[in-house]
Amino acid sequence: MKFAVIGAGIAGLSAAYDLLKAGHTVSLLEGDSRTGGLAAGFRDERWEWPLEKFYHHLFTSDSEIIGLVEEIGLKDKLFFPRPITSVIYQDRIVPFDSPQRWITFPGFNLLDVARFGMVSAYLRFTKPWRQLEQHLADDWLRRYYGDKVYELIWRPMLIGKFGPYYRDVNMAWMWARLHVRSPRLGYFEGGFQAFIDRLTGVVRDLGGDIRLNCPVENIRQAENGGIVLTAGGAAETFDAGIVTTSPGLLARLTPDLPGDYLGQLLQLDSMGAVVLTLALNHSLLGESGTYWLNIPATSPDKAGGVPFLALVEHTNYIDRSHYGGDHIIYCGDYVTPDHPYLTMSQEDLEKLFVGVLHRFNPDFRPEWVRKSWLFRARYAQPVPKLNHSRAVPDLRTPLAGLYFASMSQVYPWDRGTNFAVEIGRRVARLALDDMVAGRLASRSDVAQ
Repeated sequence: MKFAVIGAGIAGLSAAYDLLKAGHTVSLLEGDSRTGGLAAGFRDERWEWPLEKFYHHLFTSDSEIIGLVEEIGLKDKLFFPRPITSVIYQDRIVPFDSPQRWITFPGFNLLDVARFGMVSAYLRFTKPWRQLEQHLADDWLRRYYGDKVYELIWRPMLIGKFGPYYRDVNMAWMWARLHVRSPRLGYFEGGFQAFIDRLTGVVRDLGGDIRLNCPVENIRQAENGGIVLTAGGAAETFDAGIVTTSPGLLARLTPDLPGDYLGQLLQLDSMGAVVLTLALNHSLLGESGTYWLNIPATSPDKAGGVPFLALVEHTNYIDRSHYGGDHIIYCGDYVTPDHPYLTMSQEDLEKLFVGVLHRFNPDFRPEWVRKSWLFRARYAQPVPKLNHSRAVPDLRTPLAGLYFASMSQVYPWDRGTNFAVEIGRRVARLALDDMVAGRLASRSDVAQ
């Protein structure tokens, strides 16, 4: 059968890989100039390794992507360092990434430590997400961790991640984050781009037709079965198609979708992402050794505070020798799709972000910045509200032969490369099962 996969990110590549292995013909249509989606990298002329546009790492529990890495022969390139994650407490950078550090955290007394440990253990080692999705994270966390711990640790995280939606997020989202995380974080020799390049190469070796700079303009049902895609003004018919874009883009591409399904797509809220990457001549967080620093936010507009969510010193995680000796800093934020950060000039955004870096290191000077890069995405973080499982669109769309797989459907899990692999392979299995069950018939069969 002839399959189309729209979007050559991790989910699209994973789906194409399994369809090709099953003996089918696959064309991947990608609007960008390269594969990889949000996990793709870039490279400065001084660097040995490329760097992700949006910071990435794996957890030791990420079995889906680790399994695929082994299948495509890249296991020897994956390694798991143990970096430091910290929070800011009373203008100090304090490590906060293990039970021992919770016990010694200056913001906790013994009762706080006991409560934090017990509730966190419950979330880490049980699976009550279907009950938890019936509760708002804002309410549940406050009730069980207590006001003090909630205000100190969890509320700033929710505000930073979801901005104006922070009171709308259900507790299953927080459970999923705590349930799968590990202190050791996985990375590839050559960055995530090495994984993307290998997977792309394997897809091509299996016969996959990857069409870059080829945005799809319209999707409709074919009269004699299958679907018709229009790209570059030319229409082409396929037996089936898998769309791995955002829900909003699928809605725009496929206006013939029935109203109920279309309404589901349009009701899904999401956050965009903005990441300013800086190459510095000196380490910003070097004294603390921190890789990931959570920034406390007190209001959704971050008024009077740090104008971004996370400060990530990548070279406190991966040796800077791979980046020409640069100290690599990510300043990252999640914002609403209409936020000014998504249209602000790089010069203005850099001035805003760099202007607060002295708060983390009083020795910092703007002259430390050798070079900067700015990357933005309007669809980067789904917002899971109460009983979100009821709002998740089916992988089978109402159009016969058309499937949809996005980060909005990996729920209750959070978005990320592991679950992009999982949903890509899951939707491919679904399409193959439908073919075996007779729900998909080739166009030649229909014509006969």
